[in-house]
Amino acid sequence: MPDVAPLPVQELRSDNNPKIASESLVLATIRVLAADIVQAYKGGHAGTPMGAAAIGVALFRDVMRFNPRNPLWLNRDRFILSAGHACLLQYINLMLVGYEAWTLDEVKRYHSRDFKTSKAAGHPEIEQEAGIEVTTGPLGQGIANAVGLAIANKQLAAQYNKPGFDIVDNKIWCFTGDGCIQEGVGQEAISVAGHLALDNLILVYDCNKITVDGTINNCFTEDVPLRFKAAGWNVIDAGRPELESEAAKEISSIADALQAARQHTGAPTLVMVRTTIGFGSRKQDTGPAHGQALGDEEVAYVKQKFRLDPEAKFVLPESVKRAFAHVAPRGAAAEEQWNGLLAEYTKAFPNEAKELERRVKGHLPEGWQSLLPSRDQLPTAPQPTRKSSGIVVEALASRFPDFVAGSADLLESTFVSWKGMVEFQNPETGLGNFGGRQIRYGIREHSMAAIANGLAAYLPQSPEGTSGIIPVISTFFMFTLYAAPALRMAALQKLRTITVATHDSLGIGEDGPTHQPIALASFFRALPGLRLWRPADAEEVMAAWQFAIEGEAGPSVLCFSRQPVPLLDGSTRTSATKGAYTLATYPAGSASEPRVVLIGTGSEVALAVSVAKRLAASGVATSVVSMPCMELFDKQPLSYKREVLPSHKALVVAIEAWSSFGWARYAHASVSMHSFGHSGPQADLFEMFGFGEENVTKVVGEYVQRRQNDFPGVGDFEELLIDHVAH
Repeated sequence: MPDVAPLPVQELRSDNNPKIASESLVLATIRVLAADIVQAYKGGHAGTPMGAAAIGVALFRDVMRFNPRNPLWLNRDRFILSAGHACLLQYINLMLVGYEAWTLDEVKRYHSRDFKTSKAAGHPEIEQEAGIEVTTGPLGQGIANAVGLAIANKQLAAQYNKPGFDIVDNKIWCFTGDGCIQEGVGQEAISVAGHLALDNLILVYDCNKITVDGTINNCFTEDVPLRFKAAGWNVIDAGRPELESEAAKEISSIADALQAARQHTGAPTLVMVRTTIGFGSRKQDTGPAHGQALGDEEVAYVKQKFRLDPEAKFVLPESVKRAFAHVAPRGAAAEEQWNGLLAEYTKAFPNEAKELERRVKGHLPEGWQSLLPSRDQLPTAPQPTRKSSGIVVEALASRFPDFVAGSADLLESTFVSWKGMVEFQNPETGLGNFGGRQIRYGIREHSMAAIANGLAAYLPQSPEGTSGIIPVISTFFMFTLYAAPALRMAALQKLRTITVATHDSLGIGEDGPTHQPIALASFFRALPGLRLWRPADAEEVMAAWQFAIEGEAGPSVLCFSRQPVPLLDGSTRTSATKGAYTLATYPAGSASEPRVVLIGTGSEVALAVSVAKRLAASGVATSVVSMPCMELFDKQPLSYKREVLPSHKALVVAIEAWSSFGWARYAHASVSMHSFGHSGPQADLFEMFGFGEENVTKVVGEYVQRRQNDFPGVGDFEELLIDHVAH
């Protein structure tokens, strides 16, 4: 481990005078606090907070605009920590600038066993009242989240600002490290931001060249500034400021670079600062400094190096607090000035002010549901559910300013466009403007979903979980696998994003098994708080959209078919929002209890209806249940679930051209896929893999006959197509 030369003896030793602390004492205090807190629980990340201490001070104390006394002030700068493991840097600075929620005791709960009340999670978790804007989680997603916040900012400014009234003119700051810009999602987002010329976005790159495995020279040697320039970014290289011996110069030089970034127009800016991870420790500039506690002996060594008491722990001198005392009053004054501007704006532009206020409060437009077509207004001819979804988008988007739609290069296939739409584009391109609400994400599914999280998080959520920006993203269902990590983060944060996922089965046809989803639904159905919908017809599509917009907080993935499906007798949007319901019983009008219940989802519900009619004709009383959303059905009362699925009285068979995984919770058997698909005409593929009406009737009928006197028990789940050979 390299040794660290002792620092010159300055005013680091004590805090016996009432003066504001020197910059050296400020940085030493932050570094030692980080080391102490991580050591207290023998885990966490002290290295980056120690190495990037000057960046934190320059950002939070000197450059960013916010009001700690009102963390939800609309026009505040947003700070996104993409390098989430460095959260102590954020927590300590939130404490120092005066956020009431972030006391020293709260920061010390980092990695503690105080599970119920601690805000100091191992990676920052969305607590907007406490200065955390978004949960970034795995590396790289924070960059994309920041791009989403920057898009929201640009869009609201274009929609509501007027000459002389810059109601929205804040900046988005994102702190990133070497790992974030190696991740693919980070590079995707960097490309998007450069194309859109988001000059309200500043990415602060803490370049310490160390990750968990040690130096990045063993895996990452590209010219990072050149990469950003190629993507259309402005680059400011702050170099490696003098460390500690000239702490004031270190902080001020970084602050100067950040201020220059703030003033730059026409492109997003990368501010590159070279730092030393774990600065002050003999483990500095090594892998162990990244993600391990330093050890008691090493923490004491660091304190000695900084001329502090090696025995004292969690020390926060009053003079250091005073060095940040001006931040809260400054922020309050800035908000007060803005409030005055807003009052004048409200007088001059009352309609715009009223709409902006509604959106900031997270209220949906009054009576918006009336924009959805009623059942008798829906097409009666069979059509793909993706087209039925397009009816919703066309009806809502032009009259619903909260909608921000987009696609990963599949706009015409996913039907998320509408007449008269304006694209969100840099106005200089002539392709649209910053007030547009249709985003061309390009072929970047992961960053698309992570950008949507930033969009959803820009405005606060109402108690009902709605927000003034509703991001709608779209792609083929199979490609949501690329987006899955960000959709998982949306579920974790309960962010209301809507994913339109078309081409949801074998019905995609000729594109073949690479594009035909078989097991993907199992992942989304298992995610807590995410609703995966697979509507059977246009009426259920209306239910899926309505719930996605106003139902429980959290993301929804809406799976739509490419192949046409009929408008089914018995389908209702009210029943569909219960997750599952009895669509029909055959023979029609029969009062007898069914011998078999067929559960279907999506296009397979129509198949289940046809099979039920055949079974009934052969003397087997059959009911059909449509289950568009498993999670919502799981939340229904037990009495309702037993009424819909009387598994103690009838055999229950699920029919779905996906993997059978998960169906054992609801059914005794299933007609499911247990191989990849194939390339060919979609109708032929359903026959090929056993989903023809005649074959399904046969295998279900044989199952009913076989189980006539042998009711299934736990562990008796059967896959009825397991022996079906596809040729």
